[in-house]
Amino acid sequence: MDVRQLTYFLAVVEAMNFGRAAEQLHIAQPSLSQAIGTLERELGVPLFHRVGRGIVLSDAGAQLIEPARQVVRDLEAARAAARSARGLQRGRVELVAMPSPGMEPLSTLVRDFTAAHPAMTVTADAAFTPDEVVQAVKAGRAELGLLGAASPPHTGGLRVLPIEEQPLVLISPPEEEPGDHGPVDGPTGRTVTREALAGARLIVSRQGSLVRSLVDDILASGVDAHIVVEVEHRTSILPMVLAGVGHAVLPSSWMPLARRSGARVRRIEPAVLLRIALISRTGTLTPAAQAFVACVERYVSDPGTAARPGEP
Repeated sequence: MDVRQLTYFLAVVEAMNFGRAAEQLHIAQPSLSQAIGTLERELGVPLFHRVGRGIVLSDAGAQLIEPARQVVRDLEAARAAARSARGLQRGRVELVAMPSPGMEPLSTLVRDFTAAHPAMTVTADAAFTPDEVVQAVKAGRAELGLLGAASPPHTGGLRVLPIEEQPLVLISPPEEEPGDHGPVDGPTGRTVTREALAGARLIVSRQGSLVRSLVDDILASGVDAHIVVEVEHRTSILPMVLAGVGHAVLPSSWMPLARRSGARVRRIEPAVLLRIALISRTGTLTPAAQAFVACVERYVSDPGTAARPGEP
């Protein structure tokens, strides 16, 4: 068994089709099939079951995915270290991020990181819940994970670097129509109570997020608000708010974009905080990932970043 075979195996896992995997690897399909067949004979177990014209993972194949990813990643770490030793500051940071942290602080972190390491590349996959981020890092689909949760997530031995806390805010249309009985401003004009959401038309994300849990708690407490739209993609929420469809509860990472777009933004009292953290494996990271972690540590420790996007 060698790294080439494991790379081929992972390509088939991603595509779940030998033809597509061969195209992505830029090799002939018979060569790919032969390599997988050789690997299966060496291991003494089938990695895929052929079902009709398709394939499904066997139990042994499912068990091989995480170790295979780690072997391939460790080899890339060794190659990157060698390149770095030769002065070639190239590499790739592979991370997975939830939607709101994926706006901020990720935008600022990527700006600072790429400014310090212009030859490096950052790839950011999407996850919806903290558990999805944790599982992606544990399974080796990404080295780093950026998540937000109301309380410390169950990371199962992963390294956790707390970054910041983002209060939830209410984002409202620029101008409310006459007769609208939506939320009213608090005494300062910049806050709104949960009770003031009575009569509001709300745009929400699907169940499972902290933000949706807050909305569900508000409705369960007897506040007469109405969910008018439930969307899968959180990027659809702000355009709907701007179109006058309703109001939305989102983390403060959305504030800069919402205000630039003309929406009204108010803090919700009592405050609910989204706690942002970076997670990673406890083992050796690639040089690119180590450099990104160092960038995050500077972001956390530097008290002079008062103008960070997303802060009220």
